[in-house]
Amino acid sequence: MDLVTPSIGLVFWTTVCFAILIFILGKYAWKPILGAISEREKSIESALSMAEAAKEEMQRLTNENDELLKQARIERDLILKEARQMKDMIVNEAKDSAQKEGARMIELARVEIENQKAIAMADVKNQVATLSIEIAEKVLRKQFEDQKKQDALVADLLKEVKLK
Repeated sequence: MDLVTPSIGLVFWTTVCFAILIFILGKYAWKPILGAISEREKSIESALSMAEAAKEEMQRLTNENDELLKQARIERDLILKEARQMKDMIVNEAKDSAQKEGARMIELARVEIENQKAIAMADVKNQVATLSIEIAEKVLRKQFEDQKKQDALVADLLKEVKLK
């Protein structure tokens, strides 16, 4: 039973040792420990606030990037639209130019055909005239071989011609 109930001297010296321990810990250990804990709290709070600031900055940068992407897409769409319009304009100009050039070439061909036709017609007329003259010459030679026929023709012509 002695172990369960301590003596008064043991209680006194235990209390004195405990008080000295509390005093020594309070003077030398608790202030540095509490200071270290306080510094650690401050660094953790600083790190948390910096992390929050970094998170906000990342959110801001993400929003900026999204906005830049939207603007880039809008510009890309605008550039593509302008390129399509330019392509359509160039194609239409090329079509118009080709149609005009084709019409001009057709007109030149038509004029050339008309010129060749006129030349051919003139050539045919000349050949017909030459052939007609040759035929008439042969017919007349045949007719005028006989002297009596020549005299009769001259007499008929003189009768038809009247002097005024």
